[in-house]
Amino acid sequence: MRKALVVGIDNYNNVSQLYGCVNDSFSVKAMLDRHADGSVNFGVRHLTATSPSDPVDREELRQAIENLFEGDGEVALFYFAGHGHIEATGGYLCSSDIKSGNDGVPLAEIMTMANQSKIQNRVIILDSCYGGVTGGNALQPQVAEISDGVTILTASTAEQYATEENGAGVFTNLLVDALGGAASNLVGDVTPGGVYAHVDQSLGPWAQRPVFKTNVKRFVSLRKVQPHLELAELRRISEFFPTSGYQFQVDPTYEPERHETWASDPKGIPAPDPNHNAIFKILQKYNRVGLAVPEGAPHMWHAAMESKTIRLTALGEHYRKLAAKGLI
Repeated sequence: MRKALVVGIDNYNNVSQLYGCVNDSFSVKAMLDRHADGSVNFGVRHLTATSPSDPVDREELRQAIENLFEGDGEVALFYFAGHGHIEATGGYLCSSDIKSGNDGVPLAEIMTMANQSKIQNRVIILDSCYGGVTGGNALQPQVAEISDGVTILTASTAEQYATEENGAGVFTNLLVDALGGAASNLVGDVTPGGVYAHVDQSLGPWAQRPVFKTNVKRFVSLRKVQPHLELAELRRISEFFPTSGYQFQVDPTYEPERHETWASDPKGIPAPDPNHNAIFKILQKYNRVGLAVPEGAPHMWHAAMESKTIRLTALGEHYRKLAAKGLI
């Protein structure tokens, strides 16, 4: 069971209005509803507040969060876009009816629900100001207190605002890009670690800084997209490179392309071999995604035509080991 609670609050009764949070929540919901191939991903409950006639009050928000973390299952994901508040007593997520901020839902209470939940993976994603305080110890703010299976990703630190551009949250835009495939690994999984890496690399040192806290044995996949390589082709990496440091010898029979002048004057160059061409096509795909590089040649074509070798990169060695162990 995979379930998600997605909340976007623009309307506030007593404090300043927001304008992009509801749209952000719809964007995130669209990504979580289904995998890239159209198959069902999360069962999403979506709460929005766009006007005084449809508020998300404190009790509704708190109860929805409590329900999210109840029961058993594979993953429970909580996404919130709206006002955040922080003071000496800790951080709060602001519902539509807050007056001072500290009458919102305490982050400490949310963390208690997540930490005590029996769901295998609990993921909390906050696009709100001061979200980086989440999971911190009240007496030692630099110490995170998160139980096994909990991951926290926030738009900004405990001291920063979460910014918007063109009516949308900067952080959520990057989150949606990541879920859309920008942060996927070679087998097509988008994990919390991949999302954080994408967001972190996309924000400069002077911009808001995302915060990532986790206590997991392995990352859960948040969404599946089209992999950069067919899995059957990726699994063959340990066939082509059976040992660490192995270099795959190629020659002109692996390259199907020839200069036009060589058709009448082949200069002793052997003809392409269809079986070798099929292997070389896979090796070229490895090269495009950073798994393999030609040794002593600028391009794969030159490697074949000059009878050079192909070697794995550090990333390629990682996937070779996974394939050899049957983990792909």
